[in-house]
Amino acid sequence: MQLCCESINSSCVRSNWSNSIRVSMYIFMICIILATVVGNLTVIISISHFKQLHSPTNFLILSMATVDFLLGFLIMPFSMVRSVEHCWYFGDIFCKIHTSMDIMLSTASIFHLCFISIDSYYAVCDPLRYKSKINTFVILVMISVSWMVPAAFAFGMIFLDLNLQRVEDIYNRVHCAGGCILIFSETSGVVASVVSFYVPGFVMLCIYGKIYSIAKQQARSIDAVSQKRMQFEMKHQISFCRERKAAKTLGIIMGVFLICWSPFFFFTMTNSFMNYVIPPILIDALVWFGYLNSTFNPIIYAFFYMWFRRALKTILFGKVFQQDSSRSRLFLE
Repeated sequence: MQLCCESINSSCVRSNWSNSIRVSMYIFMICIILATVVGNLTVIISISHFKQLHSPTNFLILSMATVDFLLGFLIMPFSMVRSVEHCWYFGDIFCKIHTSMDIMLSTASIFHLCFISIDSYYAVCDPLRYKSKINTFVILVMISVSWMVPAAFAFGMIFLDLNLQRVEDIYNRVHCAGGCILIFSETSGVVASVVSFYVPGFVMLCIYGKIYSIAKQQARSIDAVSQKRMQFEMKHQISFCRERKAAKTLGIIMGVFLICWSPFFFFTMTNSFMNYVIPPILIDALVWFGYLNSTFNPIIYAFFYMWFRRALKTILFGKVFQQDSSRSRLFLE
């Protein structure tokens, strides 16, 4: 039996997996990290560089890609070492910082998705007043809330030990030197899950349900009108189809988020009520399943968005360094 801190009797026990399993886990997790970092960095470069992509919706996508990039760049590498070794070699203070940022970035993702759903609602359901309601100032407010509220919630809860109220005895029994564990009390587990996941997720489901219903009605109306006035309605139809496709794509992104994170938040909320019988290794696996959401988002962009595929090709071939490359046309207006 190997200890995380050999000189301390109360040290955590290091994982007893064979070297082949360790190497396989490291390779698998490094691939996830690289895919997350490179994919989201490509989205960041694309939207930042190409002027045609400077739109309200894309600014929200840019901010969400930044969240996913930071999750892959700052959080996942340390989580990888903890998951494989079952040890935390980076100190107690950084454990709190890492945990706080993990919660913050995960919560910020769903906040961004919630605001993106609101943006999509106005784009599809009220297109005539879209630009007056969703302007640069409104987008900046959405982005600020998506970052500041999760940051205050996560750092406040962890550094004030609000998650440990009334479970200090349990934490002292399971805590050991060289470890970095996160325990929620019954109240804090419910509050964290509701604030970070269930309420925003429910709001998004309702909004996308409304978008889907109205989009179907508008599609039937446009089809009927287009038969009589094909040329006159062509531009409006193309614009609507683009908006509907964007709403569908963002709906898929939201669905992937819910699938990836719902198991973790379900067990986070119920674990304390079941006297913490869920194995820590399962919770850790569910965390990585949630991390995959940040990996999948750029893949969804590449599959559904022509502008992303063209931007990716431009970046890979180094054409972004050419003069006036930022004015390249990635799609028809």
